[in-house]
Parts: sequence; C-alpha cells; structure tokens
Amino acid sequence: MTGAFLAGLVAGYGVAIPVGAIAILILGLSARAGFRVGAAGALAVATADGLYAAIAALGGTGLATVLAPVAGPLRVVAALVLLGIAAHGLWRAWSGRRGGRVAEPPAGRGLRTPARAYLALLGLTLLNPATVLYFAALVLGRRDAAEPDPVAAALFVAGAFVASASWQLLVAGGGSAVGRALAGPRGRLLTGVVSSVLIAALAAATLFSG
Repeated sequence: MTGAFLAGLVAGYGVAIPVGAIAILILGLSARAGFRVGAAGALAVATADGLYAAIAALGGTGLATVLAPVAGPLRVVAALVLLGIAAHGLWRAWSGRRGGRVAEPPAGRGLRTPARAYLALLGLTLLNPATVLYFAALVLGRRDAAEPDPVAAALFVAGAFVASASWQLLVAGGGSAVGRALAGPRGRLLTGVVSSVLIAALAAATLFSG
C-alpha cells in the first residue's frame, strides 16, 4: 500500500514542480497580500491536482476490467504519453531559458482574501486538461490496473495531494529571494528539468512494470 502512496507523491511532484504562471501568481499573492492568501492559493492548486488524480484513479479502475485484455499495449501507450509530456516540459523549460525572460504574473490584485484566492486558483487550475491526461496515463499504466484496489487508489490520490500541497506551500512561503530564483530563467529551467526527469522515470517504470 505504501507503494501507491509513494507513486502518488512522485506523480504529484512531477506535475507540481515546474514554475509557470500559476506558481508566479502564488508568489505575487504572498508578496502583496501576505502568506495566508498565498497559502490559500497554494492549497487550491493542490486541491485541483488531487481532484484530477481522483478522477483519473476512479476512471482507471472503472475501465480496468474492460481494458485488461490489452493491458500490455496500454502500458506502452501510457509510457509514450508520459514521455511526450516530459519532452514537452523540457522543451518549454529550455525555450524559456533561451528567451531570457521572466514571465509576468497574471493579474491578481482583487484576490485579497484567502477565500477569493482559493476559489480563483482552484478554477484556474481546473481549466488545465493536460493535468487529467497526465494522471490518467499514470493510473492506466499501473501494473495493478487490472485488479482495482480502492485503498491503493485513495493512497495514490493522497500522495499526489500531499506532494502538490507541500511544493505549492513552499512556493508561497519562499519569500522574495527564493521567488525570484524560482521564477527566473535558471530556476524555471531547473524545475522543468527536475519535473521532466521524474515524469520520464515514471514512464520507464510504467513500461517495464509488466
């Protein structure tokens, strides 16, 4: 069972670590309105990641019986999807470094309370369909997909939430120096590379799990 939780942790960090517009918005909220508002935004992002992980886990276990006869090819497809996501993330990180520009934070001046920040960041994060594709590829490619286990699925979701929450809260509480380092070209390249390596490792584990 601990394996499912650890898999969720790795998956959560894989999707959460890259510094993009949402992370920069969280940094801006913390700087302008205080840590409580930034932390509310961070937890909203983690909530969205957890919801997408739950959707993927429930969908994966629901389809497992139907897809069991093609479990082998399915793992290959899932691994290829994950490798594509890793390659795309690495390309975006490298392109951003070559451009030498730091992304401007999205508008967030009206998000002065934790409740407003939470609702706004939750909605923004849920609008990203790539996240559910990522978690779906992970769940459908798991070695135990043919034998659905609700407890393992719950632990996977919990791991993904804990990973996302811990990283986003680190971003919110990092302070201006850490924030500038993460949001700068080198920081974005580093977080992009780390994320891509994690996702590629998950792809390899998916491919060779059978």
